[in-house]
Amino acid sequence: MAELADPPPYFRAHVFVCCNRRPEGHRRGSCAARGSEALRDYMKVRAKELGLEGVRINQAGCLDRCEFGPAMVIYPEGIWYRPQTREDIDEILTAHLQEGGRVPRLMLTEKDVPPPKHA
Repeated sequence: MAELADPPPYFRAHVFVCCNRRPEGHRRGSCAARGSEALRDYMKVRAKELGLEGVRINQAGCLDRCEFGPAMVIYPEGIWYRPQTREDIDEILTAHLQEGGRVPRLMLTEKDVPPPKHA
């Protein structure tokens, strides 16, 4: 029996921006309360303006990095970022999605873990 080859990916990159909103005062906070929706909207517009083909900017529910938000992740690499401003978004679009690099100052790493839930 011959194996079927996987088709080529429809998108070369998926950007998932957390837009989860928790109640005001929640101990973990939420990305939407920290401005993620406006950053997502701006990122969608800028990606089109830059002509980034094969890139899909997606809204996500909770990505479980709430304390560091707004949180976003880019696949297929699985690189996490915490953009705070439109300038941060521009830098991520250019360095990561246009040039294939990274923006280390905005990256979330394995060292960025939420505090214990009992705290």
